[in-house]
Amino acid sequence: MASFRFSQVVRQFTTSAVQHGKLVNTPIQVFGIEGRYATALFSAASKQKKLDAVEKEMNSLSNLLQKDKKLADFVANPSLKRVEKKAVLEDVLKKQKYSDLTVNLVAAMADNGRIAKIKGVLSTFAQLMSAHRGEVVCTVKTAKALDKASLNDLKTALEGFLKKGETLQLATEVDPSLIGGMVVSIGDKYVDMSMATKIKNYTTLIKQAV
Repeated sequence: MASFRFSQVVRQFTTSAVQHGKLVNTPIQVFGIEGRYATALFSAASKQKKLDAVEKEMNSLSNLLQKDKKLADFVANPSLKRVEKKAVLEDVLKKQKYSDLTVNLVAAMADNGRIAKIKGVLSTFAQLMSAHRGEVVCTVKTAKALDKASLNDLKTALEGFLKKGETLQLATEVDPSLIGGMVVSIGDKYVDMSMATKIKNYTTLIKQAV
Protein backbone atom coordinates (compact mmCIF):
# COMPACT_ATOMS: atom_id res chain seq x y z
CA MET A 1 0.00 0.00 0.00
CA ALA A 2 2.85 2.37 0.90
CA SER A 3 4.65 1.65 -2.37
CA PHE A 4 1.43 2.35 -4.27
CA ARG A 5 1.10 5.78 -2.60
CA PHE A 6 4.79 6.37 -3.31
CA SER A 7 4.24 5.73 -7.03
CA GLN A 8 1.26 8.09 -6.97
CA VAL A 9 3.46 10.85 -5.57
CA VAL A 10 6.04 10.26 -8.29
CA ARG A 11 3.47 10.35 -11.06
CA GLN A 12 2.24 13.71 -9.82
CA PHE A 13 5.68 15.13 -10.55
CA THR A 14 6.02 13.78 -14.06
CA THR A 15 4.43 10.93 -15.98
CA SER A 16 7.09 10.88 -18.66
CA ALA A 17 10.04 10.64 -16.28
CA VAL A 18 8.93 7.55 -14.37
CA GLN A 19 8.01 4.51 -16.43
CA HIS A 20 5.90 1.68 -14.97
CA GLY A 21 6.22 3.23 -11.51
CA LYS A 22 9.90 2.23 -11.21
CA LEU A 23 12.09 4.51 -9.11
CA VAL A 24 15.76 5.26 -9.54
CA ASN A 25 17.79 3.92 -6.63
CA THR A 26 18.96 6.72 -4.35
CA PRO A 27 22.57 6.80 -3.08
CA ILE A 28 21.36 6.71 0.54
CA GLN A 29 18.11 5.80 2.23
CA VAL A 30 15.96 8.66 3.54
CA PHE A 31 12.84 8.28 5.60
CA GLY A 32 9.51 9.83 6.51
CA ILE A 33 7.25 12.03 4.43
CA GLU A 34 10.15 14.31 3.55
CA GLY A 35 12.15 11.32 2.40
CA ARG A 36 9.36 10.04 0.13
CA TYR A 37 8.95 13.36 -1.66
CA ALA A 38 12.70 13.93 -1.94
CA THR A 39 13.20 10.40 -3.30
CA ALA A 40 10.41 10.85 -5.83
CA LEU A 41 11.90 14.13 -7.02
CA PHE A 42 15.40 12.61 -7.21
CA SER A 43 14.05 9.73 -9.30
CA ALA A 44 12.10 11.97 -11.67
CA ALA A 45 14.99 14.43 -12.11
CA SER A 46 17.46 11.58 -12.63
CA LYS A 47 15.34 10.02 -15.37
CA GLN A 48 15.15 13.38 -17.14
CA LYS A 49 18.89 13.98 -16.57
CA LYS A 50 18.10 17.20 -14.73
CA LEU A 51 19.52 16.50 -11.28
CA ASP A 52 21.94 19.43 -11.30
CA ALA A 53 19.32 21.85 -12.63
CA VAL A 54 16.75 20.76 -10.06
CA GLU A 55 19.32 21.01 -7.27
CA LYS A 56 19.93 24.65 -8.22
CA GLU A 57 16.20 25.30 -8.08
CA MET A 58 15.89 23.58 -4.71
CA ASN A 59 18.70 25.77 -3.35
CA SER A 60 17.05 28.83 -4.87
CA LEU A 61 13.68 27.92 -3.32
CA SER A 62 15.33 27.36 0.06
CA ASN A 63 16.94 30.82 -0.11
CA LEU A 64 13.63 32.34 -1.23
CA LEU A 65 11.81 30.90 1.79
CA GLN A 66 14.54 32.20 4.10
CA LYS A 67 14.51 35.72 2.68
CA ASP A 68 10.79 36.15 2.01
CA LYS A 69 9.08 35.99 5.41
CA LYS A 70 5.62 36.58 3.94
CA LEU A 71 6.02 33.60 1.63
CA ALA A 72 7.35 31.42 4.44
CA ASP A 73 4.43 32.40 6.69
CA PHE A 74 2.00 31.73 3.83
CA VAL A 75 3.41 28.23 3.37
CA ALA A 76 3.23 27.50 7.11
CA ASN A 77 -0.28 28.93 7.61
CA PRO A 78 -2.59 25.95 8.40
CA SER A 79 -5.80 27.99 8.03
CA LEU A 80 -5.46 28.48 4.26
CA LYS A 81 -7.12 26.10 1.83
CA ARG A 82 -4.97 23.68 -0.16
CA VAL A 83 -6.31 24.97 -3.48
CA GLU A 84 -5.40 28.53 -2.55
CA LYS A 85 -1.89 27.59 -1.51
CA LYS A 86 -1.33 25.56 -4.64
CA ALA A 87 -2.46 28.36 -6.97
CA VAL A 88 -0.33 31.03 -5.29
CA LEU A 89 2.79 28.86 -5.05
CA GLU A 90 2.53 27.71 -8.65
CA ASP A 91 2.29 31.35 -9.73
CA VAL A 92 5.34 32.33 -7.62
CA LEU A 93 7.49 29.48 -8.91
CA LYS A 94 6.51 29.99 -12.54
CA LYS A 95 7.47 33.66 -12.25
CA GLN A 96 10.86 32.46 -10.99
CA LYS A 97 11.00 30.32 -14.16
CA TYR A 98 11.43 27.08 -12.25
CA SER A 99 11.14 23.81 -14.15
CA ASP A 100 8.00 21.69 -14.25
CA LEU A 101 9.66 19.19 -11.90
CA THR A 102 10.01 21.78 -9.14
CA VAL A 103 6.60 23.33 -9.77
CA ASN A 104 4.96 19.90 -9.78
CA LEU A 105 6.69 18.93 -6.54
CA VAL A 106 5.33 21.97 -4.73
CA ALA A 107 1.89 21.55 -6.34
CA ALA A 108 1.72 17.88 -5.28
CA MET A 109 2.71 18.76 -1.72
CA ALA A 110 0.10 21.52 -1.58
CA ASP A 111 -2.55 19.15 -3.00
CA ASN A 112 -1.78 16.57 -0.33
CA GLY A 113 -1.66 19.08 2.52
CA ARG A 114 2.08 18.51 3.02
CA ILE A 115 3.45 21.88 1.91
CA ALA A 116 4.39 22.84 5.49
CA LYS A 117 7.08 20.14 5.25
CA ILE A 118 8.75 21.73 2.21
CA LYS A 119 11.86 22.82 4.13
CA GLY A 120 12.40 19.25 5.28
CA VAL A 121 12.06 18.02 1.70
CA LEU A 122 14.57 20.60 0.49
CA SER A 123 17.03 19.54 3.19
CA THR A 124 16.56 15.84 2.43
CA PHE A 125 17.00 16.37 -1.30
CA ALA A 126 20.26 18.21 -0.54
CA GLN A 127 21.42 15.14 1.41
CA LEU A 128 20.62 12.89 -1.56
CA MET A 129 22.56 15.12 -3.94
CA SER A 130 25.51 15.30 -1.58
CA ALA A 131 25.62 11.50 -1.39
CA HIS A 132 25.14 11.32 -5.17
CA ARG A 133 28.41 13.27 -5.57
CA GLY A 134 30.18 10.92 -3.17
CA GLU A 135 30.34 13.47 -0.37
CA VAL A 136 30.44 12.05 3.15
CA VAL A 137 29.23 14.54 5.73
CA CYS A 138 31.12 14.48 9.02
CA THR A 139 30.39 16.57 12.10
CA VAL A 140 32.92 16.85 14.91
CA LYS A 141 32.06 18.45 18.25
CA THR A 142 34.84 19.48 20.62
CA ALA A 143 34.92 21.36 23.93
CA LYS A 144 37.27 23.96 22.43
CA ALA A 145 37.97 25.06 18.87
CA LEU A 146 40.66 22.96 17.17
CA ASP A 147 43.86 24.64 16.03
CA LYS A 148 44.95 24.30 12.40
CA ALA A 149 47.38 21.44 13.02
CA SER A 150 44.85 19.41 15.00
CA LEU A 151 42.19 20.03 12.36
CA ASN A 152 44.49 18.79 9.59
CA ASP A 153 45.36 15.66 11.62
CA LEU A 154 41.67 15.04 12.19
CA LYS A 155 40.85 15.37 8.48
CA THR A 156 43.62 12.91 7.59
CA ALA A 157 42.34 10.39 10.12
CA LEU A 158 38.71 10.70 8.97
CA GLU A 159 39.60 10.41 5.29
CA GLY A 160 40.97 6.97 6.12
CA PHE A 161 37.38 5.79 6.63
CA LEU A 162 36.26 6.86 3.15
CA LYS A 163 35.78 4.58 0.18
CA LYS A 164 37.27 5.21 -3.24
CA GLY A 165 35.57 8.16 -4.95
CA GLU A 166 34.20 9.64 -1.72
CA THR A 167 35.12 13.08 -0.43
CA LEU A 168 34.95 14.40 3.12
CA GLN A 169 32.66 17.31 4.00
CA LEU A 170 33.79 18.26 7.51
CA ALA A 171 31.91 20.56 9.86
CA THR A 172 33.17 21.39 13.35
CA GLU A 173 31.20 22.61 16.35
CA VAL A 174 32.24 23.82 19.79
CA ASP A 175 30.32 22.48 22.80
CA PRO A 176 31.92 23.40 26.16
CA SER A 177 29.66 20.89 27.95
CA LEU A 178 31.79 18.07 26.51
CA ILE A 179 34.61 19.17 28.88
CA GLY A 180 37.19 17.42 26.68
CA GLY A 181 37.58 14.86 23.90
CA MET A 182 35.19 14.89 20.95
CA VAL A 183 31.98 13.53 19.45
CA VAL A 184 32.23 12.36 15.84
CA SER A 185 29.37 11.69 13.45
CA ILE A 186 30.43 10.43 10.01
CA GLY A 187 27.92 8.98 7.59
CA ASP A 188 25.79 6.57 9.62
CA LYS A 189 28.48 6.14 12.30
CA TYR A 190 28.47 7.93 15.65
CA VAL A 191 31.30 7.85 18.20
CA ASP A 192 31.21 9.67 21.54
CA MET A 193 34.73 10.13 22.91
CA SER A 194 33.91 13.13 25.10
CA MET A 195 35.16 13.49 28.65
CA ALA A 196 31.63 14.32 29.81
CA THR A 197 30.35 10.93 28.64
CA LYS A 198 33.29 9.11 30.21
CA ILE A 199 32.65 10.83 33.54
CA LYS A 200 28.95 9.93 33.32
CA ASN A 201 29.78 6.28 32.57
CA TYR A 202 32.31 6.09 35.40
CA THR A 203 29.82 7.68 37.80
CA THR A 204 27.18 5.13 36.84
CA LEU A 205 29.63 2.25 37.39
CA ILE A 206 30.59 3.59 40.81
CA LYS A 207 26.93 3.94 41.82
CA GLN A 208 26.23 0.37 40.69
CA ALA A 209 29.17 -0.92 42.70
CA VAL A 210 28.09 0.78 45.93
